[in-house]
Amino acid sequence: MLTERHLEIFVALAEEGHFGDAAQRVGITQPPLSQALRRLEALLGVRLFDRERGVSLTEEGALLLPHARRALLALTELRETGAREHADGQRLRIGLPPELPPPLGASVAAAPVRAGVRGRVSVLTAPTAALLTDVSAGRLDLAVVRHPAVLHGLAAGQVTLLPTWLLSPDGADVRPGGRADGARAARPLPYAVRPRAEAPAAHDLFLDTLAGRGRRVETVVISDERAGLALVAAGQAVLVTADETLTADSVSRQPTSDPELPLRLRVVWDARRSATGRTGEAADALIGALAAAGRTAGEGAR
Repeated sequence: MLTERHLEIFVALAEEGHFGDAAQRVGITQPPLSQALRRLEALLGVRLFDRERGVSLTEEGALLLPHARRALLALTELRETGAREHADGQRLRIGLPPELPPPLGASVAAAPVRAGVRGRVSVLTAPTAALLTDVSAGRLDLAVVRHPAVLHGLAAGQVTLLPTWLLSPDGADVRPGGRADGARAARPLPYAVRPRAEAPAAHDLFLDTLAGRGRRVETVVISDERAGLALVAAGQAVLVTADETLTADSVSRQPTSDPELPLRLRVVWDARRSATGRTGEAADALIGALAAAGRTAGEGAR
């Protein structure tokens, strides 16, 4: 296994050009240094040094040197960052779903810091199913997820409803049935949706709500809302989004109605993993920020 110690020894010998000086620099004697170098060369399958006339790098060694230096620097920076985070309080790891508009997500994720919760914030964007798994496994402290979802014992805050807009091609008739005008009137435009596996219960509720109003529901799966917007602009789909800034040429926007299709969100965390009240304080801050964002967005939509 290639280790940090291998890289330290390699860089020391490359820079010192002498086995004894390199051994002294890394705090070992010359025999273990030579053994470590041989193991490194065996791992890589190349000779790194020419030992016939002094100690000089081979072509392969010269290629490795800048990468080894960068790797050691990155490890040093990682340790320093960890030390700072330990001194300032543990890092607060927050997950957000891709359906949450970026400005809103940034405001919500920053809420714990604004509320005085100590710790550096790191943010991960991932589908609801992945966020729930990461919170359960302890890889995230808390997350905003789509509702409904199977929580598997996680604690959860109140459900917040964000208003959504229906994006459709200019000139398309998006009344019940969702048919387009003119030559496209033969069949309804499909709804662009993300894969069901990302949030199965929320996905099913969305389609059931549409079907409950007598709509013939057809879908086309997209990787993200940008891909959905492209389909709308091309006249091939309609898209429901909570992002009021998402737009393009030849695309019309209107609030979802008959039925309303709000984006349902809630904050989740694993109360069993919280040794202190820090996660609970952060959850309260996120819940409050999400609720406030929902109220603001609702007023804006009206």
